[in-house]
Amino acid sequence: MSDEELQAWVEEISLNSFQVPFKHRATFNRRLSTTGGRYFMKSHNIEINPHQLEVYGREEVEKIIKHELCHYHLHLAGRGYRHRDSDFKRLLQAVGGSRFCKAIVKPKNKQRKPEPYRYLLRCVDCGTEYKRKRKMDPTRYRCGRCGGRLLLRSLD
Repeated sequence: MSDEELQAWVEEISLNSFQVPFKHRATFNRRLSTTGGRYFMKSHNIEINPHQLEVYGREEVEKIIKHELCHYHLHLAGRGYRHRDSDFKRLLQAVGGSRFCKAIVKPKNKQRKPEPYRYLLRCVDCGTEYKRKRKMDPTRYRCGRCGGRLLLRSLD
């Protein structure tokens, strides 16, 4: 599905479900990974995660579009458009939008590898060791066990 087809689809859903036209841009954003879509308050544009369409189909994406249109129409009307607002919750339930999108599970080979520990902090007094992934200034911290001074050593 192209951005033009998405734009027409969002305009259609807006008219059918909200009886108000959608006058801004709706586009796909492939970089979205943890969310189904988002609404921009400054530009009033909507972005949709195309992975949701590929994995779950049109029905789920329609619920996501309705969710984002709830933000859109309530914000432009000056009413409560945030997730916690009762106006938002009522409108979302009335139009049949989804509160949360379904998670997209990445294949094993696509997941990020855990960063290895690269530094070791050792207490001078009690010998307690603390592994760290990022470099830090040991003079700003003390041992959590005895309050002793810490020394930093690289594990590379």
